Amino acid sequence: GRGDGSDGAEKTTDATLSLSSSAAPFIPAPTEEHESEGCAGDLPDLDPDAEPACHVDLDGGNDQPDFLSGGGFGSGASTLSSATPSSPSLESSTADAANEEEEEEFECDGGKDELDDDAEPLCSLATDDSSSNPFGSSFESAALHSISERVVQQNWESESQQQTFDWNKVSDPVVHIPDAPCNDEIGNLPETFWLDTCSKIKAGDGLRVVNLQLNPERNTGYNGTHIWTAIYEENCLALDGDTSAPMCYEERVLYRLLSGLHTSTTLSIAKNYYPPSKKKGRANWEPNPQYFIDKFADSPEHLRNLHFSYVVLLRALKKASPVLYNYEIKTGDILDDEMATILMRRLLDSMILKSCQNVFTAFDENLMFKEQVNAITLQENFKGVFHNVSSILDCVQCQQCKLHGKMAMLGYGTALKILFLPDDMLATSLSRNEIVAFFNTIAKMSESVREVRELTNMYWSTHTKLEKSDAAVSSGSDTRLLSTGIDGIDVLDAAVGAVSSLANQGLIDESTETNLIQQAFQRNPELMVLSKHYGSNLSKFLNFLPNIDSQISTTGMTESDEPDAIVIGTGLAGLSATLNILDRGGRVVLIEKEHRLGGNSNKASSGINACCPQNSTYGDYLESFKEDTIRSAGKSSKPHLIETLVENSEAAVQWLKERVGVDLSVLAQLGGHGHKRTHRPNQGMVGAEIIYNIQRAVKTYEKSGMVKIMVDTRVTQLKRSDSGAVVGVEGVKMTKDGKNETISLTSPNVVLATGGFASDRSPGSYLDRYRPELMRMPATAGEFSTGDGITLGTSAGAGIVDMDKVQVHPTGWVDPKDPSNPGKILAGELMRGVGGILMNHEGERFCNELGTRAYVVDKMFGHDPQYAKTKTWNVDTEIPTFSLVLSASAAEGAQKHVDHYLNKGLLTRIEGLDALANWMKLPVATVKASLLEYQRDAKKGKDAWGKVTFNGVPQKDLSSEVFYAGTVTPVLHYCMGGLTIDKDGNVLNESKEIIPGLHAAGEVSGGVHGDNRLGGNSLLECTVFGTIVGKKIPIKPRNSIQSNNLQQGGGAVDKPAELRNISTDELQQHSTEDDCWVSIHGLVYDLTDFVDEHPAGPESITELAGKDGTEEFQAVHGENILEDFDPIGTFVPV
Repeated sequence: GRGDGSDGAEKTTDATLSLSSSAAPFIPAPTEEHESEGCAGDLPDLDPDAEPACHVDLDGGNDQPDFLSGGGFGSGASTLSSATPSSPSLESSTADAANEEEEEEFECDGGKDELDDDAEPLCSLATDDSSSNPFGSSFESAALHSISERVVQQNWESESQQQTFDWNKVSDPVVHIPDAPCNDEIGNLPETFWLDTCSKIKAGDGLRVVNLQLNPERNTGYNGTHIWTAIYEENCLALDGDTSAPMCYEERVLYRLLSGLHTSTTLSIAKNYYPPSKKKGRANWEPNPQYFIDKFADSPEHLRNLHFSYVVLLRALKKASPVLYNYEIKTGDILDDEMATILMRRLLDSMILKSCQNVFTAFDENLMFKEQVNAITLQENFKGVFHNVSSILDCVQCQQCKLHGKMAMLGYGTALKILFLPDDMLATSLSRNEIVAFFNTIAKMSESVREVRELTNMYWSTHTKLEKSDAAVSSGSDTRLLSTGIDGIDVLDAAVGAVSSLANQGLIDESTETNLIQQAFQRNPELMVLSKHYGSNLSKFLNFLPNIDSQISTTGMTESDEPDAIVIGTGLAGLSATLNILDRGGRVVLIEKEHRLGGNSNKASSGINACCPQNSTYGDYLESFKEDTIRSAGKSSKPHLIETLVENSEAAVQWLKERVGVDLSVLAQLGGHGHKRTHRPNQGMVGAEIIYNIQRAVKTYEKSGMVKIMVDTRVTQLKRSDSGAVVGVEGVKMTKDGKNETISLTSPNVVLATGGFASDRSPGSYLDRYRPELMRMPATAGEFSTGDGITLGTSAGAGIVDMDKVQVHPTGWVDPKDPSNPGKILAGELMRGVGGILMNHEGERFCNELGTRAYVVDKMFGHDPQYAKTKTWNVDTEIPTFSLVLSASAAEGAQKHVDHYLNKGLLTRIEGLDALANWMKLPVATVKASLLEYQRDAKKGKDAWGKVTFNGVPQKDLSSEVFYAGTVTPVLHYCMGGLTIDKDGNVLNESKEIIPGLHAAGEVSGGVHGDNRLGGNSLLECTVFGTIVGKKIPIKPRNSIQSNNLQQGGGAVDKPAELRNISTDELQQHSTEDDCWVSIHGLVYDLTDFVDEHPAGPESITELAGKDGTEEFQAVHGENILEDFDPIGTFVPV
């Protein structure tokens, strides 16, 4: 380990060297009593008979060279020999790994193994009396010049400093390129200029194989202060010898890279600080979290520089991936070569390199050397500084330290070569040594990023507040507390304030208030921690209180208080009924057999229909809406149910807008409708928006106990009284450990909102009984759509209606990655409403795309000769597929949907007619003829199939049109049949009589849609009938204060938290289902606890874990959905 966690002195005009009190690990500078630098002697608790900590452990591995073994790094340096960032079990060679006795004194041999016999040692310093600049007039090396002056004057600050830098000659002066053009106005250098970036990290003689597993970077006790000071002072790209100017951009880049290396080194020291010791009972190296805090608590910018360095390396890795992926590994060991190739390709195929380019834009090398006047000089000086920093490492006397330092510098140099060289030069410009060092330096940075979190967790596992150690205080570091402890007055104030607010709102009783106040003044640790983090968020504070003391209770309903209703199913119908009951002061038990709420409603994409006064702009009116619905329902239409649906449509949409808070400002015309009456959000998918907002509204009642939500719970039977009324449910709840727990609940009202049966293809299922020919057809409904509610209802005597009326939707997306999957994503009517056209495998249109679903499906099935004759689908016939094609203007009308489908790979962006024909695997002339005919029909205002509305017609010049195309197929989408109900949502028995206590809403009920449901009427049915049921159920009188007071006025206002910056690297560390952070609109959210609750399923979130998910989020949701989540930080892609 070298040095400490501070970044050394800032760049100053005075380039003198001085001993720093921050030398790691607090080894005192040598004095007269300590005349020479030791290594192991000052290491904490090292056993007397232990090997020196700086000793390089050789394993005699010369007989088995691994991947990329070869020349060394120069004096005491290493060359690595196999690499993946996740595994540091690599080998390297070192030029002067001498025996133990030779290394103990840390003599610097001046790099003699690398030089000619008659050459001066590099560890000596020559002076030039004729010039104050030992490097000539073109460039000044600040640190090396200062060192040379001290040698001449013998003006050292300590014996230790003199031992480190008492050379006879400057090491590694700047390399000049005599033939390079010198025209700063042009600002161009040869493409080969950066080839020698690593030239000063040299190979030597006497190479030995070193196993890095036996020589990890750790605390050796070596005082590297002088080395780091020299390195930082060397970072000066002085123009015309001026070292007093502020840092230029290029200097800052190099400074941050050097600081990142310094930080990584210090982290390795902290993680491996205490050596094995028999007398201390340590069998292995152990960490020192306090050392980590001492170094970085006051300097978080050093950790940011570590992340910056990691990003630079990853950017280089991304650029070099094509070359590295095909790099041929030859060491003589076929198995080792193959394993190394597999591991390297696995890294290159990883998600971080496959993800969006934004991950790598925190640094852009193209912004460097842009100064017109000094571009060439800046580049020459930048490389010169890098060479000189490399040279300074020659005089690290600890062999262990030098090995890791040289490896990292070679890795840095390789990254810079990759970034600055043209792409076509990379394949021939990278040596084996450089590639190995490059991979190992990436591994080093990756491990360091992880060590930050590990050391932080270790520290907080034994501390409640952040303090410096006595050693840090005595060295002059800041002694004040760095954050507020849980026993501070501010936290006490937050605790008392939160308790007071809860009591004032009646959300806790007087005894609970007294108990909490007493615990606050006694500084109860659990209460103080809760207050510190949630004192400004009253609703969460209330929710978490019972975790502190089981005796603490909040005002609300007790378990013995029978609910007014048990609602089974959490789609829009069930949630609408629940929210209406809760808003009226009722209590509900809401049951869901899945782990998350939302059901199929969450998938709805086209919109919700309503005939509202504002629709008069488009000439719409209630009678027209009713006529369209009756026409679609056909012979099975039930006018009393259709009238209820249509006449309540305006109120339903207004309720969703005003009470639930959903934006439904966009109007569209779907197939089968005579006017624009389908409402959808300006941003996001309508189903996802509605479900998210309504479940959030329902959950505000959880804290008061007015609603109890039971997921993973399946109702198996309805309980009935002697009179036949439904009075409760019995079921099974799956516990967290996977066991089934029997439940039995009573209530005077049970609401069935369990959806349809389109996904149950088991023998004897409703689909098998009523529509066996559809058993092999894919479906858009979730796997949970198995008709459970219909079974429960019929077991209680309910009648059923229209069970053979199963809607086949014409357009479900065929995923090219998984075309045979029986579950499909719906391509809603909106995609055809904005101008999408359907084409068969011959490249021909075949229908009016705006016709009803039944009409379009009939035209699709008509491509099968047997169906064309019998109008009956054969279950053994292959389901046909078609192309859905949108022009650029059509896509603009459904941009959010198009973006969403593009992200999922269901749509393809295609430029020009020829490319479209190629995608369809058809002759260009065939596709062109169909599109030209469509253009002519649009101009006439009518086509052969009666289409009179033409939106999004492709532009005249088809060769320059941008198309969006995907493959679609008919899919099972909705079950019109179900339980018989009346217009008030009462379930009727087979004699058309009301079954007391049993209600139904949504797809579980039958008769509302007749033969065929009109697009946009599903969400409407759920809202209308769910609301009707929720408003009619009797509510028992209660004297309680409901928790939704927190959302409707009373209580403390949440204080906006100060957000910390979160970098790309930190975000990427939280990329699993169990640790899921996502950046959206510049803020980072911890969605770990929400993954399983996400209505659309966990995959939609986990796919974005550790990434910026703004684009994907915008395609589905509006920004208001984020209001319920507290961001944990601001995303800063650095």
